[in-house]
Amino acid sequence: MTLRRIYLVAGELSGDILGAGLMRELKKRHPGVEFRGVGGPRMLAEGLHGCFALETLSVMGLVEVVKHLPALWRVRRTLTADAQAFQPDVMLGIDAPDFNLGLERRLRDSGITTAHYVSPSVWAWRRGRVKGIARSVDAMLTLLPFEADFYREHRVPVAFVGHPLADEMPLANDRAGARGALGLAPEALTLAVLPGSRASEIRFLGATFLAAAERLCRRFASLQVVIPAATPARREELESLLETLPAGSPARGRVTLVDGESRQAMVAADAVLLASGTAALEAMLCHRAMLVAYKMAPATHWLAKRLVKTPWISLPNLIARETLVPELIQNAATPEAISDTLGAVLGDADERAALEARFARLHAELRRGASARAADAVESLAAGQSVEKDLEESPHD
Repeated sequence: MTLRRIYLVAGELSGDILGAGLMRELKKRHPGVEFRGVGGPRMLAEGLHGCFALETLSVMGLVEVVKHLPALWRVRRTLTADAQAFQPDVMLGIDAPDFNLGLERRLRDSGITTAHYVSPSVWAWRRGRVKGIARSVDAMLTLLPFEADFYREHRVPVAFVGHPLADEMPLANDRAGARGALGLAPEALTLAVLPGSRASEIRFLGATFLAAAERLCRRFASLQVVIPAATPARREELESLLETLPAGSPARGRVTLVDGESRQAMVAADAVLLASGTAALEAMLCHRAMLVAYKMAPATHWLAKRLVKTPWISLPNLIARETLVPELIQNAATPEAISDTLGAVLGDADERAALEARFARLHAELRRGASARAADAVESLAAGQSVEKDLEESPHD
């Protein structure tokens, strides 16, 4: 069949990237297809007729939510009417679940086929939301395999399309080249330290991570440490932390602070110390041994312990369904525990090599051609076919 009209609603820049990739793939297959909805600069460049600026939903989704609710409801009503008038073959919400799932439900109730691209973390907390998701979408498109397993268990049609980061990042990486680009010694044992991109993460983790790195420098005479600063503000904070090192500290002169370059720093490393989040997935896709540590406000941690229903917090462990990456959370994340655990990893080259090989296999499993497989799923939905059957036969693996 030929797709004529697709309605897309992305709520943030990450969704704009996914939407643009999907649009490019659909245009190759259906040259006359029209796109309408909400997107950012990449989707607009691919030909989306935008009804609202991307920032409309980004701001409403993240800042002063209650204050903006009346405007948010007006936007949702406007998009509902606009999509109903457009009569798309498929309406696809991209991430932004708080906004998109409500829109998808209204459109599905009116007879429009709907899908959602990027699963909310329903598998981790507030699992009862899956009932609402089942009423809102004809299919869920997930980036990660364990997410697809969750939806199958709850009888929600689902397509695991793979992760765009896995498509983007090479299956082989150049450790020596990365060290050269960052000005690091080519043969020295190397630790990358990524305390996070938010000020709160530096506040909770920065001093702990630096103290752990200093202990490791005492243990390994040749260890060099590279710390990427996510932003100029984070660099200032990290520089202030480095100034607190005692004059005789073995870490002085062995810590290299770089601007950005977090992926390059991970490729250069023998092991990575990082905060939980997407950085852990990137470290896995760089095929590097790592330790994940995280601290938060005590009240937040108390609440999270009662709401989160998964045995792990890091994506590598969630994807593998086993503990490949040590996780030290809250009071367990001490400089002593971090340095002892990482020291065992840095001192065992065979263990690191085995872990790198395992991560390379997981990388290959996630490298599915996400945009092509998402396009397969959209075509199947438009044709009234099963998205899972279509992907089983897909040539994009």
